[in-house]
Amino acid sequence: MGFISNCRTLSSFSFQNIERPIVMGILNLTPDSFYDGGLYKNKSTILHKVGTMLQEGASIIDVGAYSSRPNAKHISFVEEQKRLIPILKSIVKEYPKAIISIDTFRSEIAKNSIHEGAHIINDISGGNMDSNMFKTIAELNVPYILMHMQGIPQTMQNNPNYTDVTSEILFFFQNKLKELEQAGVKNVVLDVGFGFGKTLEQNYQLLQKLTEFKVLDKPLLVGLSRKSMLHKVLKTTPEEALNATTIAHTIAILNGANILRVHDVKEAVEVLSLINQYQK
Repeated sequence: MGFISNCRTLSSFSFQNIERPIVMGILNLTPDSFYDGGLYKNKSTILHKVGTMLQEGASIIDVGAYSSRPNAKHISFVEEQKRLIPILKSIVKEYPKAIISIDTFRSEIAKNSIHEGAHIINDISGGNMDSNMFKTIAELNVPYILMHMQGIPQTMQNNPNYTDVTSEILFFFQNKLKELEQAGVKNVVLDVGFGFGKTLEQNYQLLQKLTEFKVLDKPLLVGLSRKSMLHKVLKTTPEEALNATTIAHTIAILNGANILRVHDVKEAVEVLSLINQYQK
């Protein structure tokens, strides 16, 4: 991918190098994620999955060991680290040129992961679940994905409430970006957090108004892959939601998204290829 080649070394990686939209492949190391929980149980299947995603065109691999689906079971720092670090070491060893993002809200997990070879921290809580996160990101000097979530995973879908979801998340980002800038963090991507403390209607309002977040002058990541906002409308299941995901990805890219966080890399890369041809 063009943006990867702009990084002379992995340590120089920056989201500001993105010339055109890219794909982030999801690797869940959890037994209870909503779509692929428990699929990757040993090192060989995990490494094969990573290799496949890279071959299909993923620019980033996002590794998570804490399930953040609605009503997910909370696990300890020790359990998250136990699931994550050994696998991270194996991925770094097997694919030394891969850019790896770590999906965690814990600053100590972030620190340990970067020390083991990861490059990016993807925080679903936007710093709200660990007050040391922003300081840690500044000290590590790594890219940071700032996501909006109302509540916590265990309660976030219990009656999400906004006066205006788009303007309130925009205000949230403005305040958080000020905090991050004061801490010395500038390499930031924004994620509105589809499905994280939002109703079905609120999710679609955000998708429709995604371009409004471009005023913040930061790349936008979207996580729409096989989510309930898609299959609930169609009265299907996550397993049947690939076509719906592709449609949602197309809308998101046309509305200004820069990164697609996906389960199905090949199909997402095809979306980008067709839109690139369409926009020539």
